[in-house]
Amino acid sequence: MASGLVALLDDVAGIAKIAAASVDDIAGAAGKAGGKAVGVVVDDTAVTPAYAMGFTPDRELPIVLKIAVGSLRNKFFFILPAALLLSAFAPWAVTPLLMVGGSYLCFEATEKLIEAFHPHPAVEEIEELALNSADLEKQKVQGAIRTDLILSAEIMAIALGDVADRPIAIQAAVLVLVGLAITIGVYGVVGLIVKIDDIGLHLAKRRNRAVSGFGRALVHGMPAALALLTWVGTAAMLWVGGGIIVHGLHVFGLEPVPAAVEAMAHAASAAPGIGALTGWLATVVASAVVGLVVGGAVVAALIPFHRKH
Repeated sequence: MASGLVALLDDVAGIAKIAAASVDDIAGAAGKAGGKAVGVVVDDTAVTPAYAMGFTPDRELPIVLKIAVGSLRNKFFFILPAALLLSAFAPWAVTPLLMVGGSYLCFEATEKLIEAFHPHPAVEEIEELALNSADLEKQKVQGAIRTDLILSAEIMAIALGDVADRPIAIQAAVLVLVGLAITIGVYGVVGLIVKIDDIGLHLAKRRNRAVSGFGRALVHGMPAALALLTWVGTAAMLWVGGGIIVHGLHVFGLEPVPAAVEAMAHAASAAPGIGALTGWLATVVASAVVGLVVGGAVVAALIPFHRKH
């Protein structure tokens, strides 16, 4: 009886060790996969605050929460099942779909640049003024969730590509962890960004001169910070989209562009003392240039369709 109990305890201990190893494996894979998606995360964080701006302070966080819930729905109800089905039955389709999504990011970023330098009549602003606040909020939230669908798909696909050779259960667990962690991280930061001006106003009312001055600086600096964030988001879209295109070309053996990007990064990494930083920056800039070329080509291809409308 005692020996049977000892054997049972040994079995339990063995199962526990296997479970612990699996958890460590999943956590490690999730961390690595999430790290590779950092460019899209920067983009997501930079793009989203604009959707919550322009509303009364009491509606800003509820709007961010609605978008976050929509993001989780995108990831877990739509993208996760589709990603696992692709991994199981059509793994060859992951890279082409990533490239399509990357091209879309490049297109969006290029359109934003064109709009910044050649603004069109403010038709959308006039249409927004005709909406009441509830309808406008609904429209903004839906727009943010649509944009998030593309970005979330990119994040999940990048994560999937890093664990494609693992068992399907590990893939699912990693995608769940990555999706949950990134959503909490992104929308936590977005919530902080949209409330910084309110935090500044609160601090500005304090009697302590240093605290009050810091609060006023936050309030006065927010417009410039948000404008900078918009440009960062656009740059990140070009960098991420272009990087995805470059990687896809490499996978399909179309080496001239990937080889040129790698050569630039290698040359830049020769800088003494800061080679790692300059090499990374060269890769980012080269990828963004590729993204701008791809985005420009997509915009040019769509011009006839715009003219018809």
